[in-house]
Amino acid sequence: MRTTLTGLLTRARRTIATLTAGQRAIALVGAAALLVGAFLVVRWASTPSYAPLFSDLSGADASAVIEELDAQGIPYELSNGGSTIMVPRSDVYSTRIALSGQGLPAASDSGYSLLDDADLSTSEFKEQTDFKRAMEGELSSTIEAIDGVETAVVRLTLPEKEVFSDDQTEPTASVLVDTPQGSTLAADQVQAVVHLVASSVERLDPERVTVADATGTMLTDPEAGNGAGSTNVRASAVTEFQDRMEAEIQAVLDRVVGAGNAITDVTADLNFDTSVTDTRTYEVPDDDVPPLAESRSTETYSGPADAADGGGIVGPDGQMDPGAGGTGDDSAYENSEVTRDNAVNETRERREAAPGEVDSIHVGVVLDAARTATIDPDHVEELITAAIGIKPRRGDTIEVAAMPFDRSAEEAAAAEIAAAEAADARDRRNDILMAVAVFLGIALLVLLAWLQARRRTKRREEATTYVVEQLRAEAAARAAVEAPVPAVAALEAVEPDENAQLQDELRALVERQPEDVAALLRGWLVEPR
Repeated sequence: MRTTLTGLLTRARRTIATLTAGQRAIALVGAAALLVGAFLVVRWASTPSYAPLFSDLSGADASAVIEELDAQGIPYELSNGGSTIMVPRSDVYSTRIALSGQGLPAASDSGYSLLDDADLSTSEFKEQTDFKRAMEGELSSTIEAIDGVETAVVRLTLPEKEVFSDDQTEPTASVLVDTPQGSTLAADQVQAVVHLVASSVERLDPERVTVADATGTMLTDPEAGNGAGSTNVRASAVTEFQDRMEAEIQAVLDRVVGAGNAITDVTADLNFDTSVTDTRTYEVPDDDVPPLAESRSTETYSGPADAADGGGIVGPDGQMDPGAGGTGDDSAYENSEVTRDNAVNETRERREAAPGEVDSIHVGVVLDAARTATIDPDHVEELITAAIGIKPRRGDTIEVAAMPFDRSAEEAAAAEIAAAEAADARDRRNDILMAVAVFLGIALLVLLAWLQARRRTKRREEATTYVVEQLRAEAAARAAVEAPVPAVAALEAVEPDENAQLQDELRALVERQPEDVAALLRGWLVEPR
């Protein structure tokens, strides 16, 4: 392991020694940039994501919480002017539980905590005011738990109960909600807010709850009544129905005349009134069915017509004239009466019409005359009538017309899109060319550095070989003069090993003292041969 590390360090020193001053500067700058980038990446990855620990804190609470966080060594950040304290997301719940165990935040000014300090000396007015504030605070906290609500403010009007009065003032409520930028509450969420408040306050009718957002837009419809439809549910239902009808008609037209060659507009009248119809129907059974009950009565009379009452003819003054009209003949009278209770079938039916019934539909379609000249508008009208079920008796209307479309805006938009796409393509092409140019430049620099290093290595090897040959020649000359012939033979025997060792020593000498070796070589080169 030690030998490997030594070899790696040796090769690294040799590589650095072969670089020029400019290349060394570039290498140092690149290494520094790489280290800085790695440091920034590690710091970004290690930075925790912060989440709110407590919001809307008073100054005393914020100070106490910060002191406790400092004592526990938990990092934190302040926002919203210091009223919101944020800690790492992974520590939110554990820190909140730990601080709650220590009674933080303590100076809560909302909710039922307002009633904790009540005593016998508290006046009735203060009790009622604290109770109303507590109710408002609890309702605000409950509404803020709804997804999409950042802040909620509730104001209640709770009139006193009048015992000996039939006319009682009803309580009312108003709710102000703040949602994230660019979003608003859905109709069902507004309905939930209305019923949450109405169900939490005694005798509060949902129709007396008003909800508005931070922009001042009314989210409830006081005319429609919150209990019957709330907010703009009716308008939403009408819009949804019209959009669905338009989508169905447009889908058919796009397949017939092509996309963009027809425009559809649908107006619908929906009935949101709830009606109940009771129907009672009687059916007479067949003649073969015997009656449930039957009674008969017969009356007969025989004798003179005026014997019983001395009757006569009524005179002009209203008096009876006994001598007139009577003949003295006998008369007879007979009367029969039959009463039957027949079995009658009775059917009772109760129908309740659900809100949202269609009263009428009005459809308008415009075709592009330039592109739909071969299509008969009457055929299109018949197709739409059959597709969505137009009923003229109900009051439905449909109108199909062919007119030239103004496509100047469309053409301008297409030209802008084409220009933007061309600019994007040009930018991408320039980026690619720039990247290729940088790559080629770097490759050229690397190639030049490699060639220069190769030439330097080659010159070093040639200089080393030259030095070795010179030293060998000098050694041979000295050996020929000083040593006997057997010594020369022994020198030649060990010459290969010594040559290799000598080359290694010369390389090390060149790496340690390149300037001295260069001066030596220059001295040898200028000497006369």
